[in-house]
Amino acid sequence: MFQSYTFINVTFHLSFINYHSSIMKLPYAEPFRIKMVEEIYQSTQEQREEWLKKADYNLFNLRSSHVFIDLLTDSGTGAMSDKQWGALMIGDESYAGSRSFEALQSTVERITGFPYLLPTHQGRAAENVLFSVMVKEGDICPGNSHFDTTKGHIEFRKAHAIDCTIDEAFDINDLHPFKGNIDLKKLEAVYSAHPKEQIPFCLITITCNSSGGQPVSLENIKAVKALSDQYGIPVLFDSARFAENAYFIKKREKGQENRTIKEICKEIFSYGDGMTMSSKKDGLVNIGGFIALKNREIFEKASNFTIIYEGFITYGGMAGRDMSALATGLDEATEFAYLESRISQVEYLGNKLMEAGVPVQKPIGGHAVFIDALNFLPNIKREEFPAQTLAIELYKEAGIRGVEIGTLLADRDPETRENRYPKLELLRLAIPRRTYTNNHMDYVAAAVINVFERRNEINKGYKITKEPAILRHFTVQLDKI
Repeated sequence: MFQSYTFINVTFHLSFINYHSSIMKLPYAEPFRIKMVEEIYQSTQEQREEWLKKADYNLFNLRSSHVFIDLLTDSGTGAMSDKQWGALMIGDESYAGSRSFEALQSTVERITGFPYLLPTHQGRAAENVLFSVMVKEGDICPGNSHFDTTKGHIEFRKAHAIDCTIDEAFDINDLHPFKGNIDLKKLEAVYSAHPKEQIPFCLITITCNSSGGQPVSLENIKAVKALSDQYGIPVLFDSARFAENAYFIKKREKGQENRTIKEICKEIFSYGDGMTMSSKKDGLVNIGGFIALKNREIFEKASNFTIIYEGFITYGGMAGRDMSALATGLDEATEFAYLESRISQVEYLGNKLMEAGVPVQKPIGGHAVFIDALNFLPNIKREEFPAQTLAIELYKEAGIRGVEIGTLLADRDPETRENRYPKLELLRLAIPRRTYTNNHMDYVAAAVINVFERRNEINKGYKITKEPAILRHFTVQLDKI
């Protein structure tokens, strides 16, 4: 009797254990729900081929209605939150000294530590204003990998942008966690070769877009600041994706895992003298930018250019309602739950492509998946623009619009007028924030893989028929070879 009772008890106990061990771990779910949707429309391949021809094979010339999934950029293409829409409605449109400016200034100083703020209508406007003060003909501007408009604003002033990114960034299979880092030896070589009067600043782009949306470590930022101080060179940040950079620091850098995103952001900016910002990325708004500074003298000089180019110094080309939405967006973008959702979606797409053998920049960056067009299309010559060819093929395949980050974007040498061939020839698939679902990512992955399966059939690229003198990739006209 005793033995039978014991047996029954054990059986019950084992069943209880088995029941609980079979409970499934709850899957990840986005920390938001969708309140409004926008219809998008499919098209036929025949339609897309006709539209491409009319667009001179430049994807910037396509109508948005001709695009099914738009991964051209993550700049200004995301969705705002209910709180941002609420802030929009209470914006103060006073020409000078609006409450919206006060809210933005307070938020920027709290997150960055910089006390002086100049709003602008977007990031390249911020560059134009600040570089009008700081960059003159013959200057040398080192950094990690300068992006297109940044390099354009420097070269437009007959100065020189010098990339000092670590070599690991140019090996797509190297898993270095911070491929946006500046090589200190390269940087010091620039510093030692020129008088400090010729070097207005060192620019750290966070994250580093041109190397594949790759982050810069806190350790590297500190080291760049220390080296720059030795030579008396200011440090500036191109901060379009600063929150995503802080997320990678928290996830990948030893000793940072228990800190909040806002704490990390505050420390990042403590090692700089100022920043430019395209708020259309980590500000989570559709328009806007700003300059934030420590130096009162530079702020006053930049204020004059803000008035000339943008508007009065407390609105700078932005409506009050947009400044209010931006103040809220900066707070939202520097919260871990949002960043985990945003970056995990980019990783989701990247992982699907890697599983299929598609050559992509690794590890996956914060805002986009970057496909290595040289390995993807081995039959296309560099002078025939492999990344642009791949972008066109993807659009033909499925109505997906990406953007070339390669020879077209690298532009011509301003002195020799010869094409510059960058070390990486990439197709960027930039994911708008809070906009597409993972079903859309599945669709994108399937389309890319389809093109990959027929890659050996693609043997001809494109030639330029017309181009502007600078920043050609925006308006260049192409034709089939």
